[in-house]
Amino acid sequence: MSLKDTVNTNKIAFFSTQPYDKTFFNKYNDVFGFELDFFETQLNPQTVILIENASIVCVFVNDIINESVLKQLAEKGVKIIALRCAGFNNVDLDAAKKYNLKVCRVPAYSPQAVAEHAMAMILTLNRKTHKAYNRVREQNFSLNGLLGFDLFGKTIGIIGTGNIGKAFAKIALGFGCKVLAYDIVTNTEMEKDGVQFVSLEEIFKTSDIISLHCPLNDQTKHVINKESIALMKESVMLINTSRGGLIETAAVIEGLKEGKIGYLGIDVYEQEEKLFFRDLSADIIQDDAIQRLMSFPNVLVTAHQAFFTNEALTQIALVTFNNIKSLLTDNDIENKTALLV
Repeated sequence: MSLKDTVNTNKIAFFSTQPYDKTFFNKYNDVFGFELDFFETQLNPQTVILIENASIVCVFVNDIINESVLKQLAEKGVKIIALRCAGFNNVDLDAAKKYNLKVCRVPAYSPQAVAEHAMAMILTLNRKTHKAYNRVREQNFSLNGLLGFDLFGKTIGIIGTGNIGKAFAKIALGFGCKVLAYDIVTNTEMEKDGVQFVSLEEIFKTSDIISLHCPLNDQTKHVINKESIALMKESVMLINTSRGGLIETAAVIEGLKEGKIGYLGIDVYEQEEKLFFRDLSADIIQDDAIQRLMSFPNVLVTAHQAFFTNEALTQIALVTFNNIKSLLTDNDIENKTALLV
C-alpha cells in the first residue's frame, strides 16, 4: 500500500497555529466535521515531515510554500492548500499547478478590521495617545510633546483600492479628509463617494498621509523606496497594514533620520516571519533593522494585528472550511477570487 493510499481525505493539517486559531476553527468545525491537526511551527521544507495522512494543509501569511515544500506535499498525498488569509505572495502558484495541487484563500474576511486598524494607527501617531496613556499612569499630566494636528482637511493618499482600501477610504472621508487613490483600475463607486483617482506620483507628492492597501507582487515590491520618499511632503505620515515587502526598510529608516518621514505606522514588516506571532520578550532580537525602527519616537509597530477581530476570525474559519468543502465535493469554488490554482 502506498503512502497516498493511507491519506485521510477529511484531515486538515494547520501550520503557524496560535491559540485563537484553535479556538475559532474548533468552534466552527462542528458543522463540517473535519479532523484537525494543529502545529505551532511554520510550514517550511524542514517541517513538512510533521504532516501525517492529511490531504489538506492550512497555512498563514509567513508559511513558506515554495517548490520544495509543494513537491513534498504532493508526495505525501496532499491535494489542497488552504490559505487562511487574503495574500498569497508566499505561494509558488506555478509549482502548485505543476504538482496538481489546489490552492485557495480567504479573499475578504473583514476589510473593516484592517481599515479601522490603519485609522487607529494614524490617530495614535498623530495624537500620541499611547504616550499619554503611559504618562498618566506615572502621574505625569503634562501635555508637552503630545501636540498633534487636525485630521480634518488633510490629504490622505491610498495605494490599492481593493476591499480594504475601499473601506479605509470611507473612514477617511468620514473624518473630512481629501482622499486620493491610486490603482491600476479606477473604482467608479469610490469616485461617486468623493475619492479622486490620481497617478502614483501625485499620491507621493501631495499626500499628508499615505496608507498602503495593495498586494505584494513584482510590481509593488518596495513601492516605498528612496526615490518615492524623495517625492513626498516633509513630515509625511506613512502607514502599512498590507505586506512588509511594500516598504524598503533601509530607505524608510533614512527617511526617518532625515525627518522626511514624520510618522511611520507598520503592522507588517519585511522580515516579520522571524518575529511576529511570538513572545520574544526574554530574547535578544538579532534583527537590527526592526530594533532601529522601534527606537524612533515617531514610529508605531504592531505585530500583524490589523486582521485580529472576532468578526474577522469567524469569517476566516467559515470561509476556509467552505472553500475546502467545495473543493472536496465539486473540485471548484463558487467565489472565483478564492481559488488561485
